[in-house]
Amino acid sequence: MKKAVFEDFDGYDHIIKEIEYSRKFGVDYTREQSMPERFINRLHPPRLSLRLADMMEETPSAKTFRLVPDEGDLPPFLAGQYISLSVEVGGILTSRPYSISSPPNQAGFWDITVRRVPSGLVSNYLLDHVKKGEIFQSSGPCGNFYHNPLFHDKEMVLIAGGAGVTPFVSMIREITECGLDRHVHLFFGSRTLEDAPFHHELISLSARFNNIQYIPVIEDPPPDYKGAAGVITGKLIKEKLGDPSGKTFYLCGPQGLYDSCIPELKGLNVPERKIRREVYGAPVAVSACPGWPQEIGVDQAFSINVKGRGSIPARAGEPVITSLEKAGLTLKALCRSGECSMCRVRVVSGRVFQPGGVPVRKSDTQFGYVHACVSYPLEDLEIEI
Repeated sequence: MKKAVFEDFDGYDHIIKEIEYSRKFGVDYTREQSMPERFINRLHPPRLSLRLADMMEETPSAKTFRLVPDEGDLPPFLAGQYISLSVEVGGILTSRPYSISSPPNQAGFWDITVRRVPSGLVSNYLLDHVKKGEIFQSSGPCGNFYHNPLFHDKEMVLIAGGAGVTPFVSMIREITECGLDRHVHLFFGSRTLEDAPFHHELISLSARFNNIQYIPVIEDPPPDYKGAAGVITGKLIKEKLGDPSGKTFYLCGPQGLYDSCIPELKGLNVPERKIRREVYGAPVAVSACPGWPQEIGVDQAFSINVKGRGSIPARAGEPVITSLEKAGLTLKALCRSGECSMCRVRVVSGRVFQPGGVPVRKSDTQFGYVHACVSYPLEDLEIEI
């Protein structure tokens, strides 16, 4: 009899054992059949209350925050997913997405790793002011940046820049702790060696496990550094990998990483369908994006008239969602990168700039809806929320 494809899924043997155990010992779920919402919310909770149990310094500019449930249990997640953490800073209620760096095979806590962003409202608050025991509100696990055994190769090439290494750490920890049948090549670009989170752990795992290859690429290496230096290039990737066929490529990092590495991969004849990239927030310098009108300065002031709620100030270089939050108008948001579409607003009048590649639905464009997290006013606006 032909083997079913799902029998090769990670954890299949464990599920079969659980089914056999339930049948043997007569576990009865009959009473639970009338409470589907309880089970759905356990797996996909609308909100979670999380307590900060510990903080661990990773580098001079990054810390890992260990979050535990304030009550109940944590829902399961897939290595590579993120949560949206709600934070109130200076009277502004906002949120930020953070990839989970702990592995999904343990369910007692989630680790998120926060790196300082210059002038970053939330990162600076988390790194400088929060204390153990504080309570945060969070979404459940979100995102599609994970290994899918139906579509993705067992040989994974991970390309990270800066804090973009975080979801890859979760993947590697799961692979090594659970003995998964996957082979990983991690290219990790960092400006300096001391500012590369998880560097020593990744060195250790690479030495212990034959299926983990770690290639740090340091832009400004110390004098005695003997590893790869500069930036991640197609030449380096080919040198370390050989033939890129039969591999799935995952990219996570700032926009510059995608701008440089995706053309390099295409130059190696890696098909588009084999390249997966994680969303990584709004552009740091939106005026540098192709198509930005050069006559508009990022500090140019406009107003946004929110139908039924009055007018608020706005700035050209600031996403609409940020202007709304500063005025006390909080939108639902998860990714803050233009992908989840939860922060959609309708532009009644006025023009906005949206960076290239933002996945706006055709119907949204037709009826004037934009993603507030990656939309920038180019003149006075009137919107509906």
